[in-house]
This record gives sequence, C-alpha cells and structure tokens, in this order.
Amino acid sequence: MKPEFEQLSPHILLMHATHETDRPIVAAIMGERRTLLMDAGNSPAHAALFREELSRRGYRQPDLLALTHWHWDHSFGMSGWNLPAVAHSGTAGMLAHLAGLDWSDECLDTLIAEGILNGDSAEHIRKEYGDPKKIQIIQPDIVFSDQLVIDLGGITCELRHVGGDHTADSCILHVKEDDILFLGDALGPSVYGGPRRYSSSEFLRLLGIAYGYEAQWYVESHDRPMSNEAFRAELRSWERLARVVDVFGNDRERVALEIKGYLKLDQLPEDLLKGIEYFMAGAQ
Repeated sequence: MKPEFEQLSPHILLMHATHETDRPIVAAIMGERRTLLMDAGNSPAHAALFREELSRRGYRQPDLLALTHWHWDHSFGMSGWNLPAVAHSGTAGMLAHLAGLDWSDECLDTLIAEGILNGDSAEHIRKEYGDPKKIQIIQPDIVFSDQLVIDLGGITCELRHVGGDHTADSCILHVKEDDILFLGDALGPSVYGGPRRYSSSEFLRLLGIAYGYEAQWYVESHDRPMSNEAFRAELRSWERLARVVDVFGNDRERVALEIKGYLKLDQLPEDLLKGIEYFMAGAQ
C-alpha cells in the first residue's frame, strides 16, 4: 500500500498509519535548529519511506528521535535512523530486555507466552520483516522519568510520561507552538498478557490529561489526526462507557443498558460492544 503523508502544520509532516503490518504514524517536527522524529516506525523499511519523503520535499532529516513507548511497532525502526534517541526509563528497560534475542519462531512463541507480545504482533512482525532475525534492538541515549522539554529552535516539544493500560511507559508529546498533541497509543487498551482490557479509572484519568491540553489537533498513532471538536465527539460515548463501568463494575447487562439509553439506541455499534468487553476484562 502506498504511504500517505500529511503536512499537519508548517512545522509538522507525518506519515499516516497503515494496518497490514501495524505501521503507526511517524512524524517530523521541524524547528529552526533541529528536527525531532516522533517514533521510529516498526522497521528500517518503514523508516526509509519517511526519510525518502523528507528528502523529496527538501526537508531537513531528523536530528533526534523521541519514542512514545517501547512496543515493537514504534521502536523497531530505530536501526534505520541512526539517531540519538530519547525515551522514558520504562521504555529503555523494556528495550534492554529485548536486546540480544534471536527473534526465531521459538523466541516469538516465548514472548507471547510471557505476555510481552501477542499472536497478532508476532504475525505482523513476520509479515514486516520476512525473516525476523533481521531485527536489531537499539538502546535510547537519553532517558527521562517524568517530563522532558526539547527546544528545536522556535518550536518547543514537551514529552510527558502518562502510563496507562496500554503500557506503563506510555508518553505523550505536545508541540506547544503548533498546539498539537501526539498521544502515541496512550488511550489504547492493554493488548499483551491476556485479553484486551481497559481500567475505567485509568481511561478517565488519561482522557482528563488529554482534554486538559485543549489542543488544536490530537494525533493517536493508529488513527487519523482529529481536531479538538472531532476528538471530543469521537470519545464522548467511550467516556460515558467508562463512567458507567466506574459505577456498575462488571455488571455487563446493566452497563450495556445504560449505554443504550444514553445513546438512544436499541443495538450498540460494534466498536462499543468490543469496548464493553475490554472494560469488563479490566473490571474483573
């Protein structure tokens, strides 16, 4: 599938996510002195597509890389960039744990059994790499624990650790002058180590953090960028679902009834039916 690029602001070019091999958004944030790359992509091949587009447009190549979290689709492209990398301490710890693995089928099976990967991720890795033994894990150079501000020259980026269900090391990146918030996968459910699951309290906490920025644009790594208004509209029913679960816990029938009443629907859409299952798994 041909990659799609978007100039989200005068300072930000991004390459959209594709789903065949779980490639997330990568973005270049361009200041007067430096360019920051947001996430590395899931492979050197993924990275090369973005690097080529930057060259085609006559843009400066990235000087520095910031990771939103450790998951393979965001970090395994690091070997294709050869850049100084910034990451949360939890991200650095997980990448250190993965370093030196041989990425054989047996290795992938072990990682699934340990809850570090799931079957879908292993299949995507095989499709992306052909031979997963080509994977090279690169360690970050700069490690932070809470928050880090990067001045690119007229453009300021704030990396903030937020954690959450998806993974404990999740970080968000706010481009202050352009008022764009990159959320990584922070609002996603837990995907490893069991069924997909959400904790209502964690979801609401993270939603409060995201809303608190009142950003002009919100960018989730496997979705399309959304305006503030569209983002809130998209998540309104999910916020309501989380609040209902907060009250009724794992009473699936009552939760479904309350959401149907709120939305004035006889039948819930597929995404919310899945959402109920995620929250029920998290409420056990």
